[in-house]
Amino acid sequence: MLSKHPDLCKYPHGHSRKVEVVLEADTLDRNEMVCDFKALKDALGDYLQGFDHAMCVNTEDPNFPQLKKAYGAQVIAFKGEDPTTEVMARTIFLEAKKRLAVYGKSKKAKYPITVALRLARVRVWETSSSWAEFAE
Repeated sequence: MLSKHPDLCKYPHGHSRKVEVVLEADTLDRNEMVCDFKALKDALGDYLQGFDHAMCVNTEDPNFPQLKKAYGAQVIAFKGEDPTTEVMARTIFLEAKKRLAVYGKSKKAKYPITVALRLARVRVWETSSSWAEFAE
């Protein structure tokens, strides 16, 4: 829901989004990879899965308290901002950066991540032809 939008996007609606994570490194790891995709899934899978069948809502939307009460964890709060694709790309980028760093330092990680790994950007696809990207 985009509470600031002047048209239909202000109402509950859905998208089949796709998240693209671009990683880079100056050297490959011992398995000749930038990063094993399984490590990426371990680090981010649960977080990204939380968006499935959830409603992203600006906390300043007048309906936010009712929606949160009715649907609990299936309502994802975006504090003071609309969950546009641009905001979602930034949010996912920042969380991915944090989670990859934690995963990379974990001694329990099944798929090691090299310290040379960098998160280059996150692209969030809203439709097959519309996307937004965030990079630092």
